[in-house]
Amino acid sequence: MTQTSQHPKVGFIGASGLMGHGMAKNLLLKGFPLAYTVNRTEPAGLDDLGATRATDNAELGRTCHVVFLCITAAPDVEASVSGEGGLLTDPKDGLIIIDSSTSEPMVTKRLAELSADKGVRFVDAPLTRGPAEAEAGTLNMLVGADDETLAAVRPLLEACSENIIHAGPTGAGHTVKLLNNFVVMAQASALAEAFAVATKAGADPQKLVDILSIGICNNPLLHLIEQTLDGNHEAMVFELDNARKDVRYYTRLAGDLGHPTVVGDGVHEAFSVASALGFGSEYVPSLVKAAEKLAGTPIGRGSV
Repeated sequence: MTQTSQHPKVGFIGASGLMGHGMAKNLLLKGFPLAYTVNRTEPAGLDDLGATRATDNAELGRTCHVVFLCITAAPDVEASVSGEGGLLTDPKDGLIIIDSSTSEPMVTKRLAELSADKGVRFVDAPLTRGPAEAEAGTLNMLVGADDETLAAVRPLLEACSENIIHAGPTGAGHTVKLLNNFVVMAQASALAEAFAVATKAGADPQKLVDILSIGICNNPLLHLIEQTLDGNHEAMVFELDNARKDVRYYTRLAGDLGHPTVVGDGVHEAFSVASALGFGSEYVPSLVKAAEKLAGTPIGRGSV
């Protein structure tokens, strides 16, 4: 990776997002000069740390050594990279693109091929953990890249993360991320449904939590969803519709591989129903609100 100073110049697409803001901030705090584009709102506080605003994504691709993307969905990634005014319009020699969005592996591989045709390397580095960890610089990153490229970008990844897992070649990061999110959302949807059935059966859902807590199903997610019993549906800061999108990406990945998604389809249906009931813009624990509507009875401590 060519650089003109001690630190390579970094571009950032999505710096105002819940995850992107913390990543961009930590890159600046670690001394990386950073430029960003505005896609929705102006990112708070980054200019005070020395960030500059680029006219468009093409400018980032033309002037930066490395560009991060942390945006919502695969079509957004494609538009930002290969669309009109995208990063590949007139890319800098040796540019590396790092996609920290939750995208689709087939899109990642296609963009990597288009990038390679222009002498650009494309890395997928999706994230786990949440906005608080993004601000603290303690994210987990799942990286799809060859060894040489990972070594080149590791200092930038370390500025944003606590754990870097080399998932494999390009596309492997997004594959493992979709598997991770499918399993997490399967647990969340199962708990919401179980709380509703317990309540309708006249059983206290807290007793279910109590028994799960002393068995092999005890985990942090259980206790995040448990908080819904006290009326807190915001303990997991992840928009329900974004989770629904990720599960859909998972089922599409499995379908492309010819593997049946018996559980995946059910999880996607649970999120689709919750979204149709009006909870799509809320956080994942609002699955329990959707379960309440379907059950026709309140779910919480003292509800039975």
